[in-house]
Amino acid sequence: MNHASERAKGPDSGYRTAIKRVAVIGTGVIGASWVSLCLARGLDVTATDPAPGAENRLREMVARHWPVLEAIGLAPGASPERLTVASEPEEAAADADFVQENGPERLEIKRETFARLDAAAAPDVVLATSSSGLTPSAVQTACRFPGRVVLGHPFNPPHLVPLVEVLGGERTDEGAIAAAITFYESLGKRPIRLRRELVGHVANRLQAALWREAFHLVGSGAATVADIDAAIAHGPGLRWALMGPCLLNHLSGGPQGLAHTLDHLGPLMEAMWADLGDPRLTPELKQSLVRGLDEALAGRDLDAMVAERDRLLVDLVRQKRAVPDLL
Repeated sequence: MNHASERAKGPDSGYRTAIKRVAVIGTGVIGASWVSLCLARGLDVTATDPAPGAENRLREMVARHWPVLEAIGLAPGASPERLTVASEPEEAAADADFVQENGPERLEIKRETFARLDAAAAPDVVLATSSSGLTPSAVQTACRFPGRVVLGHPFNPPHLVPLVEVLGGERTDEGAIAAAITFYESLGKRPIRLRRELVGHVANRLQAALWREAFHLVGSGAATVADIDAAIAHGPGLRWALMGPCLLNHLSGGPQGLAHTLDHLGPLMEAMWADLGDPRLTPELKQSLVRGLDEALAGRDLDAMVAERDRLLVDLVRQKRAVPDLL
């Protein structure tokens, strides 16, 4: 499709929100999950990945994801048969209403890919990247229409976990951000709008804070890997799956809410902050973590664990959606 006349005018009329065909660029773990979700929502998908054997692996992953998506509930017309595989990014983007890129976390590759997508896609089509660490400002410099480039960072696996972080770069249009949020909501996801660019965005930074202390506790001999995982999975992690830390602290404060929690537990919080570790991933610490996990997983079937994880995630997300006022 030739978009030359549209390119000359630029995307002044806004961005597409009636999405029928999605281009997914890169079909590894994250890309295949995006493909599966879009197909389950009744969309057409054109995917592309340069790796040898990528198409067979993608179709196998979609088939693997499909039963759990059926359990969640498929949109009318949803079918794996609505997947087309293209040989090049330009071919995938040419007729797309939305583009979701999932390539390697290397800036030079991102820029090259986005330059190609920008040249092929209609100017009113949003170009989103799933990048975990790169910023839209760094990526959009390669584009003639940088205003349509956004971050759309999911959490793994995207076809099950609702969160997606949406962020614009220095030259991103507000309309592109709004269109991306509308699209992700149509997929049943829970987008949050980030207000500035940060290394790792927001959710990954929150995870990193927990990982930092977890690895410190293992490295210092305070707890085993199994103990750390049990402490989260059978303790605060259960509450965190329902509500965020700010709201939970508010509920802990009784009638006076968060103000009481901060007054009552503030000194203890500050004492713990001052005592938190500052670990480095030395060869010794890495060995301790890997050895501890191997011991915890001895005799367990990882494929069965993943299947059970997915089943529980589906049940949890379904129950949370039934209580829309629960944050």
